[in-house]
Amino acid sequence: MNDCETAPMADMMTDPIIDRMTFSTNADAEARARPPAQHPADVPLAPRYAALGGAYHVTVAPTPLPSPTLVHFNAGLADELGLSATQASDLTDILSGNASWPNYAPLASVYAGHQFGNWNPQLGDGRALMIAEIRRPDGTRAELQLKGAGPTPFSRGADGRAVLRSSIREYLCSEAMHALGVPTTRCLSLVTSPQPVFRETVEPAAIVCRVAPSFVRFGHFEWFYSRGQHDALAPLADHVIETHFPHLVGLPDRHAAWLGEVIERTARLIAHWQTVGFCHGVMNTDNFSALGLTLDYGPFGFMDAFRQHHVCNQSDFEGRYAYGAQPEIGQWNCSRLLQATLPLLGETEEEVGARATELYGRYSETFSVTVMRRWADKLGLREIRPGDADLVIRLLTLMQRGKSDFTRSFRHLARVQTDTDGPAIGVREEMADLAAFDAWVADYRSRLRAEGNTNDAERAERMNRVNPKYILRNHLAQMAIERAEEGDFSEVERLMTVLARPFDAQPEFEGYAAEPPPDQRRIEVSCSS
Repeated sequence: MNDCETAPMADMMTDPIIDRMTFSTNADAEARARPPAQHPADVPLAPRYAALGGAYHVTVAPTPLPSPTLVHFNAGLADELGLSATQASDLTDILSGNASWPNYAPLASVYAGHQFGNWNPQLGDGRALMIAEIRRPDGTRAELQLKGAGPTPFSRGADGRAVLRSSIREYLCSEAMHALGVPTTRCLSLVTSPQPVFRETVEPAAIVCRVAPSFVRFGHFEWFYSRGQHDALAPLADHVIETHFPHLVGLPDRHAAWLGEVIERTARLIAHWQTVGFCHGVMNTDNFSALGLTLDYGPFGFMDAFRQHHVCNQSDFEGRYAYGAQPEIGQWNCSRLLQATLPLLGETEEEVGARATELYGRYSETFSVTVMRRWADKLGLREIRPGDADLVIRLLTLMQRGKSDFTRSFRHLARVQTDTDGPAIGVREEMADLAAFDAWVADYRSRLRAEGNTNDAERAERMNRVNPKYILRNHLAQMAIERAEEGDFSEVERLMTVLARPFDAQPEFEGYAAEPPPDQRRIEVSCSS
């Protein structure tokens, strides 16, 4: 199923809610005492989402993938999950949908959503299947999901498959974002097959195993609210709270408190996107996480040349999800979540309205504070003072005017010296208007001196911990894709190595920090990407 497409509502049967499961209060302590597991059968299950019952999901077996090849196995993540990396080949049948996780019935969940601002009354896991809910060795919980494992009742007539091209992009980017410190789903494995899949062209099939604490989305709540099944909202919210926000359990206003935290997490997430130059591309409400994670990597992109109105998705004809629009869209999506959870906010109309208004306002407050702090960190500023926002805006304006590379420009700012008033050699080369940039640098140096921030080596070290040297540029991903489609997976491995240390100088990979060649600066991605 194409992540961007819309389709008529399909028929679906739902059951009245729920079977509730109780868990030992000593479960976390017991889990932490366990040694790391070596095989899926040894990994303790924690089937809390499955326990919600048939109103929330359906059981469906994956469609076997013929002749699967394991392209990459994320050994580091496997270790965190309590799996043995040495048994990666033994897991291939499970990770390709050809076998089930021991003692767990795969399921697909139902949800709705606003896609490019338009209401779609039914979506759901059309090409994703949850194959396990497990407890990690550290006591935390993880859900494993196969993307591309064949059709489900929510596929809307599509094949439920994913292609190698888009799967490589998601695999690489989710781990790149994790290394950047951006909250995100992750990927455990990438499997491919010679089975043909028909998109714009015929492409090889692939499956990624995605991992997250939870895959619950804003759209899950929209589904039940839109159908008038308001009694299903509280059990779903309580599932998320009990599993992921345990400090709120038992509070009389736990639902409002949880929504406040989700809204604040979402605001902080998008502030992080903005300050690493990441564009999501499909910021539909069904692609927004109830935990504030980056979810569903489709036509995403890190900006090369900075443009406030950069659109990474060629299917986004009106630029709804342009880089500069992402903060506003994030708040709009939170408003849709609030609308869908109004029945949880109080008994009277006045009480509900007051709470919803207060919660809605938290987004802009949190975003403004967070994004300014992150911009200040990128400039190496210890404090935030009046005029700092203008300093940032002036720099971004210069970068846009000169089509300066976003990542390289910020990385090179660490070279600015405060003990001179001369040109910032090694920095200004990224700029087109040198006179205007020199004037900006003069004000920047004055600002650093004003707070006694003149230890250039110490400041450079701080800045290089927040301004990455390496990002997943489109041309790098494309190079890995083209080689993989020829059977050479070495570039996937190499990029995983480079992107795992985005802030570190890696002289042997210096070319991966370069701007894209002129003929590769306009690589376009669409909703099938």
